[in-house]
Amino acid sequence: MAIILDHVSHVYEEGTSMEAAALKDVNLVIPDGQFIGLIGHTGSGKSTLVQHLNGLMKPTSGYVYYNGADIHEDGFDRKDLRSKVGLVFQYPEHQLFETDVFKDVCFGPKNMGLETKEVQLRAYGALKQVGLADEYFYQSPFDLSGGQKRRVAIAGVLAMKPEVLILDEPTAGLDPRGRDEILDQIALLRRETGITVVLVSHSMEDVAKYVDRIIVMNQGSVMFDDEPGKVFRHYQELEEVGLAAPQVTYIMQELKKNGLDVDTDAITVGDARDRILEALGRRKK
Repeated sequence: MAIILDHVSHVYEEGTSMEAAALKDVNLVIPDGQFIGLIGHTGSGKSTLVQHLNGLMKPTSGYVYYNGADIHEDGFDRKDLRSKVGLVFQYPEHQLFETDVFKDVCFGPKNMGLETKEVQLRAYGALKQVGLADEYFYQSPFDLSGGQKRRVAIAGVLAMKPEVLILDEPTAGLDPRGRDEILDQIALLRRETGITVVLVSHSMEDVAKYVDRIIVMNQGSVMFDDEPGKVFRHYQELEEVGLAAPQVTYIMQELKKNGLDVDTDAITVGDARDRILEALGRRKK
């Protein structure tokens, strides 16, 4: 059970003077249950890539497979696919349109043809999963704060009980507390349900803290695809393409240069603390 991209390329305005290659021969396997970070500078192909994962866009060449089936083959049910591979866009306003929050979250499961009771149970459960208080259920989604709107947009996808959740910059514009609250909820959901999560983010700290694997896009191609610690070893190459490593990475590199025999693969504050204490302990012996 996986999503597979097999030599996927995508060209905008093909055959015109505006032709631009957004994806170039991308090969990826997204297995069940992983928490994946997708990073890259603006224009690197991230958003184009995630829209191929649930069939919103079709490759110019190559194939996308879901559980072994070509999603663009005649007869493949892409509507069903989009209930299983849920995409939450960067701007929640693009997904909110009903008169109140509860109706908005009911929309997806209702379109799946479920009975009213099941639709309502799913909507309620999804809103509780994202931590939205009951007092907001019957307010207009457009009267909510930015963080609350994002919770509602995520709940609208979760109510369809997807197997894969794709989040395109879910914390953009939020303060640190709001960002942590949303990502902590997603991490908890993933632990409780085993859902696959693909997180598109510009925040290296967020990616370092939460994900199991990082895919780095650059000019439409996969530049790196590995565990976070191994990807951030290449911090100089990342800087060359307009990215960076977490601040902790730079601190550990400086400590190493200044004579402390510390493991520089630490990418979170907690990891760094442990590695520094280990190095200091070795020095005392």
